[in-house]
Amino acid sequence: MINRSLQPEIQDLDNLTVPLPRRTTLSNGIPLAIIDAGEQDVVRMDILFAGGRWQQAHKLQALFTNRMLREGSRKYTAADIAEKLDYYGAWLELSSSSEYAYITLYSLNKYFAETLEIIESILKEPTFPEKELNTVLDANIQQFLVNSSKVDFLAQRSLLKTLYGPGHPCGRLIEETDYRLVTPDMLREFYNEYYHSDNCAVFLSGKITDEIIRRVESAFDAPFGNRQHSFIKKEYTISTSTEKRIFTEQDDALQSAVKLGTVTIPRQHPDYLKLRVLMTLFGGYFGSRLMSNIREDKGYTYGISAGTMFYPDSGILLISTETDNEYVEPLIREIYHEIDKLHTGTVSEAELSMVRNYMLGEMCRNYESPFSLADAWMFIHTSGLDDAYFTRSLQAVKEVTPEEIRELANRYLCKETLKEVIAGKKLS
Repeated sequence: MINRSLQPEIQDLDNLTVPLPRRTTLSNGIPLAIIDAGEQDVVRMDILFAGGRWQQAHKLQALFTNRMLREGSRKYTAADIAEKLDYYGAWLELSSSSEYAYITLYSLNKYFAETLEIIESILKEPTFPEKELNTVLDANIQQFLVNSSKVDFLAQRSLLKTLYGPGHPCGRLIEETDYRLVTPDMLREFYNEYYHSDNCAVFLSGKITDEIIRRVESAFDAPFGNRQHSFIKKEYTISTSTEKRIFTEQDDALQSAVKLGTVTIPRQHPDYLKLRVLMTLFGGYFGSRLMSNIREDKGYTYGISAGTMFYPDSGILLISTETDNEYVEPLIREIYHEIDKLHTGTVSEAELSMVRNYMLGEMCRNYESPFSLADAWMFIHTSGLDDAYFTRSLQAVKEVTPEEIRELANRYLCKETLKEVIAGKKLS
């Protein structure tokens, strides 16, 4: 019997083993990664095409090329696709990022052949029908208008434009009129350039059988698409505004969104993994310094966070919250006060130990299922990182010292470089 009056002994995490995928290559050159780690008869297939908004010639081109794949092919109408996937208990997700488009299928093993046939059709012969496109655009315009009334959305747009400038993909903001300019021909153009077998990768995860692998090989082994085009990694100039504070007025706002941010190092930088520890301690979990001070002690906000976001050419160090309009100024002062403490003080071993335990626990949870493992290895693939990244992550968390935390804070978390972006009601 377990004596539940005794606290379980805390075990240190000495190593982090993230199982490697089994990697192979189809005869047409498509890389195939297999994560066979499931117990249920369910399979997930992720198909990646290197082509996102970094490569698009027109606003929204990459997003809607991806989104419209499910709206019709030569073999199936949009209704057919939805009905058949529903009948077989499958789920299809379409998404795009800065440099990649993702097609994700969840399917029962016993119906994988039937669902794969649908996916093969929408990938190889989409039609981009105009009627369905207009319906999708109308729905997205309505969502855009709803978002445009939210201060957090307005502040995030303003921050990106401030940090990157209008000539950079991050600072090239979408307006309602841009949706009206999207046409089927525009989407076909992007599809023809980037959706082909020379620009593709496939990830299989779940309970993977030899039959599933054979069917994937049969579906994608032959070259497809317009292979004359190759992926070109585009470079853009970052043009950060000289303004310190940028305000977006929203007269009817009950709260103000406050975002402080600066352009920072990419994931590939040697300092990044230990910078993660600093940002977690500063504002990356419920027990962080920002939460303890600004939420728990001062009561200025329900929640505040600090962390990093990443794009192909850079990262953003970001502090984000919403607060009552009258607390904007004292809240920003307290953020700077906490930054000063990190610059001049030394983090205690007890506090650093708590942050370590939190981050190590998150690592364990993040890599415990076959689908989360697929996410992890797709992250490695799309970020240009190597297989030792997870081991280095563990080492950085375990080995970072209080002195290094102070040095990193002075190097990257600086009041002088942070832009103050506020969206809300202007107080007289």
